Amino acid sequence: MFTSTQLRQQLSSINRKSYPAYKSLKGVYRFPDYLLSIDHVQGDPFASPSHLSVSVSRKKAGFPDFCFRSPVTRIALQDLLTRKFEEQISVYSFRAKGSGKSGLISITRCGQEVLERTACEITDDDIFLRFTVGFPANGRTINAPELEKILFDFLPLCVSKSLYYKNLSAKTVEDTIFLAEDQEYIRQELPKRSLAAFVADHSILPRQSGVSQKPMKGSIPFLAPESLRVEIDLPHKGRIRGMGIPKGITLIAGGGYHGKSTLLNALERGVYNHIAGDGREYVITDSTALKLRSEDGRFIKDVDISLFINDLPNKKDTHCFSTLDASGSTSQAAGIVEGMEAGTRLLLLDEDTSATNFMVRDAFMQEVISREKEPITPFLERARDLYEKAGISTILVAGSSGAFFHIADTVIQMDCYRVLDITQKVKDLCRKYPLSSGHAPAFVMPGFNRIMTAPPVKGDGYKDLKLKVHGKDSFSLGKETIDLRYIEQIADSEQTAALGQLLKYAREHLIDNKKNLSKVIELLEKKLEKEGLSGICSSSYTPCGLAMPRRQEIYSCFNRYRR
Repeated sequence: MFTSTQLRQQLSSINRKSYPAYKSLKGVYRFPDYLLSIDHVQGDPFASPSHLSVSVSRKKAGFPDFCFRSPVTRIALQDLLTRKFEEQISVYSFRAKGSGKSGLISITRCGQEVLERTACEITDDDIFLRFTVGFPANGRTINAPELEKILFDFLPLCVSKSLYYKNLSAKTVEDTIFLAEDQEYIRQELPKRSLAAFVADHSILPRQSGVSQKPMKGSIPFLAPESLRVEIDLPHKGRIRGMGIPKGITLIAGGGYHGKSTLLNALERGVYNHIAGDGREYVITDSTALKLRSEDGRFIKDVDISLFINDLPNKKDTHCFSTLDASGSTSQAAGIVEGMEAGTRLLLLDEDTSATNFMVRDAFMQEVISREKEPITPFLERARDLYEKAGISTILVAGSSGAFFHIADTVIQMDCYRVLDITQKVKDLCRKYPLSSGHAPAFVMPGFNRIMTAPPVKGDGYKDLKLKVHGKDSFSLGKETIDLRYIEQIADSEQTAALGQLLKYAREHLIDNKKNLSKVIELLEKKLEKEGLSGICSSSYTPCGLAMPRRQEIYSCFNRYRR
């Protein structure tokens, strides 16, 4: 470890030298109030910026003990500190001048969801903050005085104003922690009350646009229908009222543009906690909920889809089904079974993005094409068994087929963004218009013993698998690109980056052509629990820019890896 004085001297000694001389700065330096670590130095001023981190003693930072009484409160505080540091450094970014990325100071820009990220990590002893800096240069000649300005003038102010409790609003910190505890309390209440989800009164569900998750101004606040209203006494906010969606099969119906998909989108993001002011702070969904859609062209490997598809004309075995180019129906069948393997207790479906022939077959079609000539058992005939025999509830947005009304336990109508409970009305109508009786094959739980196979990555001629993240929708590992566009509950590109790191780690350390998928992911989860995202990083340092994905997204990612 070095002193800050030695860092200043080193900067002076390399001024106006060629850019690679910056690499001599790597190391840990003691400043009066924190440790500064220069973890990785960029190759030139136009390359990805350098990685730095600061660590502050928890004792010095002075945050009250209630901030650390559970993982949920710790993550909430980490999220708050990341946002505060981002506010501070945005004032100073590019204030130091030079070529390329010279003077850039950046950290994760958090969205509406509260996620566990590598940008800020709180341990038993310290608070770590990780960020990037563009080391200044004129052309490719070091401009050390400008970097000195960043490290000795800008950074100490940013750290002081964002990582020390005495310099933050005590009420903001308290409100952040209390909100997180209230959200977690609702999440724990759901199974106790046999609920799949909860939507609080006065929530704002519509978003500004397809590219902004901020609440839409002037939106109609959510109000629960009286028949579905529940009350929950929260530890901090007190009594809260809203709509409880019971376990079982729930249908969301209504005319086009009346808010059906808006409600479903809020529920699919309800697996995460949200920041104050988001409008969906108290929209809480079963944490294992999985949003599914058809995915033409998807890769499927050794999935038992016999629950939905059997007796294919080509005699292909659907108990161990593989394809490089799935149809809409086979992709959706595989998605449900893969979700079951991941421990999902709630399926979220929208008829608009589902394969029609997978979801339902009406009476006329059954008359024209007899059952023995149709290999698909539609979801309509499986949803009840999924709930009663596998404990998996369904929330389905339906806009075209009335057949789904016959299997629903609860029917919600969206009318100009207002919610009506029309369950009894629908049940009365169903008696007038009975559904033709189907004779679905017996329900048999799928098998889940799928061995992960992949070519060895070690040995002669071994090269490190290169990982490249392409935003939120995909990443490349080696020569393969993993397409995650249709995993709709990925909330942040940093989760995609973490999924890439997880798959890379599994390829290099866990996949041995013997362990099944569940075992591989179980071992990954144990490592994450023990070491966090730092434990699966292949670099010698923990980078800023990773966010924790859920188990459901890890399974979904691994299931799309073709190699």
